[in-house]
Amino acid sequence: MSRRPVRAPLTPLLRLLILTQLAFNIGFFAVLPFLAQHLGGAVGMAGWLVGFVLGLRTFSQQGLFVVGGALADRYGTRPVVLTGCALRIAGFGWLGWAEATGAVIGAVLLIGFAAALFSPAVESETARQAVLWERAGHGSRTRVLALFTVAGQAGAFVGPLLGALLLAVDFRTVCLAGAGVFVLVLAGHAWLLPQRVPGREPVRFRGGAGLLLRDRRFLALCCAYGAYLLAYNQLYLALPAEVARATGSQRALAWLFALSSLLVVAAQLPVTHRVGERLAPRTAMAAGLALIAAGCAVVAVTAPAGWTGAAGLLPGAGFVVLLTLGQMLVAPAARGWVPDLAEEGRLGLYTGALSSVSGLIVLAGSAATGLLLDAGLPVAVPWLALAAVPLGAVLLLPRRG
Repeated sequence: MSRRPVRAPLTPLLRLLILTQLAFNIGFFAVLPFLAQHLGGAVGMAGWLVGFVLGLRTFSQQGLFVVGGALADRYGTRPVVLTGCALRIAGFGWLGWAEATGAVIGAVLLIGFAAALFSPAVESETARQAVLWERAGHGSRTRVLALFTVAGQAGAFVGPLLGALLLAVDFRTVCLAGAGVFVLVLAGHAWLLPQRVPGREPVRFRGGAGLLLRDRRFLALCCAYGAYLLAYNQLYLALPAEVARATGSQRALAWLFALSSLLVVAAQLPVTHRVGERLAPRTAMAAGLALIAAGCAVVAVTAPAGWTGAAGLLPGAGFVVLLTLGQMLVAPAARGWVPDLAEEGRLGLYTGALSSVSGLIVLAGSAATGLLLDAGLPVAVPWLALAAVPLGAVLLLPRRG
């Protein structure tokens, strides 16, 4: 009779890392949802310039994850996380007082680069500790990474609520609150994060780019993960257009965003326990990508009916639900798969590259989606194209795993 592995409590380091993800997102999302309105209103930026500034923030963050991951490999988690938190505090403080365009751009770049330091460091160390936890027979690494996802979504849900309350004072207060969260994270990590994680040796910084470019299996995983992120990005691009078409405004978007976050918080762990832990990473990602494709197809298939009003929101809600269910399978499986593909001692590099490469795919794919949305084509056409992307990504998944 086979013995089932005993689920031991998480290690103190894993608990710290998961709570860190919660705090990161509370601080970040307390500010980000209100930035565009602040720049266009109080600062008086033109619409194109607001979009440019937001794009710079994304590039300085997502595009440089690979740099932060490589630095974490070289110098360890602690100094990279502490430096990133200090830069985020400075960036939020600067943004609260920035009025000139140059000052705003500088603050936004600093905010983005800070995340490019601490996020891949925390994500890679969480994945590494999850693998060690699994090898010790305590449970599945997928469960640990699902908890990490839940913590992030809970922060993304609480952060905007905190920001909305403080916005009644002014945007500067919102920025100071976001900075205050990172002050607490900085203090907590300075106190609790080990100076040196046992068994983790620093590696040389050079040679990372060639290592990644030669790893076809990892690049295939990046492409598949990028297909998921491209679909997820439609919460901010194609879905608002669909909601506006159906209802004449975008007010219902807030409820659809809340639906996505609450689904992850409530259902991620049950889905992981009943499905994710029982499937190989490739199978879990394939199933998740198929659900995401089905979500896009729901909008495409119902578009000819031309539903409006409350009924017109049903296809969008169906997209959100299926996208979120797919995310629950794809995100933990991909993060849990990276340690198996990464070279020894280069988990930070690989974790950062997963975000950077997939972020470039999202950038190109979102530009193409925007062209389709602006081309005056039938509503179904862009959504059918979006549905084809995750289905095609299933074919790119590495065969082993």
